[in-house]
Amino acid sequence: MTNSISISPLTRIEGHLAVHAETEPVGDDAGGGFRVKDVRCEGEMFRGIETILQGRDPLDAQQITQRICGVCPVSHGIASVRAQEMAYGITPNHNGRLLQNLILAANYLQSHVLHFYHLAALDFVDVTAVLKYTGGDKQLLALKTWVESSLARGDVFPAAPFLPRYEGDYLGDVDVNMSLLSHYVQALEIRKICHEMGAVFGARLPHTTALVPGGCTQVPTIERVLSYASRLKKVTAFVRDVYLPDLLQVAGAFPEHFEIGRGSGNFLCYGVFEVNSSGKKFLEPGALIDGTWKALDVGEIVEHVDHSRFSQTSLHPRKGRTEPDPHKQNAYSWIKAPRYGGHVVEVGPLARVLTNYHNPANSWVKKEVDGVLKATGLSADKLPSVLGRHLARGLESMWLARQTFKWLDELEVDGPPAQSFDIPSTGTGVGLTEAPRGALGHWLSIEDYRIGRYQCIVPTTWNCSPRDDRGQLGAVEQAIEGTPVKDPSQPIEVGRIVRSFDPCIACAVH
Repeated sequence: MTNSISISPLTRIEGHLAVHAETEPVGDDAGGGFRVKDVRCEGEMFRGIETILQGRDPLDAQQITQRICGVCPVSHGIASVRAQEMAYGITPNHNGRLLQNLILAANYLQSHVLHFYHLAALDFVDVTAVLKYTGGDKQLLALKTWVESSLARGDVFPAAPFLPRYEGDYLGDVDVNMSLLSHYVQALEIRKICHEMGAVFGARLPHTTALVPGGCTQVPTIERVLSYASRLKKVTAFVRDVYLPDLLQVAGAFPEHFEIGRGSGNFLCYGVFEVNSSGKKFLEPGALIDGTWKALDVGEIVEHVDHSRFSQTSLHPRKGRTEPDPHKQNAYSWIKAPRYGGHVVEVGPLARVLTNYHNPANSWVKKEVDGVLKATGLSADKLPSVLGRHLARGLESMWLARQTFKWLDELEVDGPPAQSFDIPSTGTGVGLTEAPRGALGHWLSIEDYRIGRYQCIVPTTWNCSPRDDRGQLGAVEQAIEGTPVKDPSQPIEVGRIVRSFDPCIACAVH
């Protein structure tokens, strides 16, 4: 007997992802229920932005590639200008480096708050508890009235995005639910403030117009520095006093979610946030393969396509092509399958935390993580899990908010914001950075002053990839396989696992 799971599309993520799985019953000695025995993650659309870039002015790239995503556009802008900086033979000047960090940090904080409160928290919070609310909070009363009116009207999707939902185990304490729902609304304001922070130096968000190779177009005046700092204080207070406590409250209520969603157990990080002109990064690059830390080697990257709807052979991205083949036999996704040294790897906040935790050159991360593990009674081997990913995202938010104040202090007020450059007739460049969701790379070649080839491998390409040429499941597929599911018709466990990766399918099918 098998029971199929089909979630299409999986909601509360960015883009169109379908998850199809087969389950098998488990015996009474295992507690009954079902277990996932086969799974496919399917990216359901094609975009072709890499092809659109061919033949254009290289300076178009950081603007066009930001349109890959509306949630993490700054990361694509940074990756693009990094690739151009290598091709042009330049590095950002002092202010340019800091301004790029500050714009990216604002986008990171916005993305992490978005993920927990507006995408993932509804997997744990009982939103129907608002109907029982009898207090005086104006926001909660407005939310209650809206839900009641939506239900009374008989809307096709009543109280969306709160409902409909899978039935399952949600937070049982009404007061805790009310607190988290109130913070859901508060988080909308915090995200707006993060966008304002990024726009102080980025001119606008979500798609900044100020990023350029060598730095930024916005001069860091004292007015802009103070404007950014005042907003950063509000965001930092929210992360410290609301986000982290809420995260720990959910973790305490669902300890079993430190036991599911492990994934491949291998992790990759490109490094992010330049801390000096030599290229040292706030979070350093590296790979954690079979429990062993290794220095990053981008030559180990190959994109497999046996089960992807593309006709080209498996290639390193510097030679990659984008040749759609919608009717390809045995293909089931518009996402390619990148592998690192043949290994399936996970990318994202958890990968950044774990690769830096095991990196002997980044002892401060180990000290921070060990402190949290001791306070929560967790061990490091529990971090590769649903709640471990959420915890890593929250910790990174706190570290980044703290560090961002230091970058503000380092700015040379009214100093030049960018390095000058000339576009060469030919050149190649690789732009490696970390988006909020993980390792992001752009590969660029210039021919006769124009873009000859452009290839991107984005975080969700790594995480939500299909099977590769050897039949290995992608990282999310591996995280789902073997998962106990109480009721295949209400696969809340699968949704929680997928959302813990914070997928961005629009990025993955770029």
